[in-house]
Amino acid sequence: MELGTSIVFYVLAAVIVASAIFAVTAKRIMRAATCLLFVLVGTAGLYLLLNYHFLAAVQLSVYAGGVLILFIFAILLTNPKGDPAEPADRQKVVMGIVAALCGLAVTAVIVLKHFALYPIHPSAVGEQEINMQAIGAALMGTGKQQYLLPFELLSVLLLACIIGGILIARKGKGQVGEAEE
Repeated sequence: MELGTSIVFYVLAAVIVASAIFAVTAKRIMRAATCLLFVLVGTAGLYLLLNYHFLAAVQLSVYAGGVLILFIFAILLTNPKGDPAEPADRQKVVMGIVAALCGLAVTAVIVLKHFALYPIHPSAVGEQEINMQAIGAALMGTGKQQYLLPFELLSVLLLACIIGGILIARKGKGQVGEAEE
């Protein structure tokens, strides 16, 4: 990697890690959602460094633009005052730290195993982008290694989220379950 690419990578990595830590430790839920936005945008930046422009666009449009907006709507509909989160008791904090360390250990083992099996060749990392027609065929195909069913299931999930948001909004106004006179 070039020096400039390395600097951009480390800056993005630092932003992602710091934002993820702030998202988990934030006392207000809207601040946590904002930090999650920075994590998602930083991840899109990493995709751009790897020359995966399509994945970067999907990351920004679907996750940062769609799913995070649904999170924010749900937060605002269920918690309009922005009340701070309840403080966690000591046992939950200790269990969270243990779970995080276990996750870090599993990730380290996988990364080290990957580097032992597949040494990095600079010519193989991020040289060219995958053809958009190949991505479209993989997303909309029904054969082996094609993803039409998960793609459609994701659309059903997002539709369920929208319907749930509407029901929560109506319930908050006192319209669900009341007989009209």
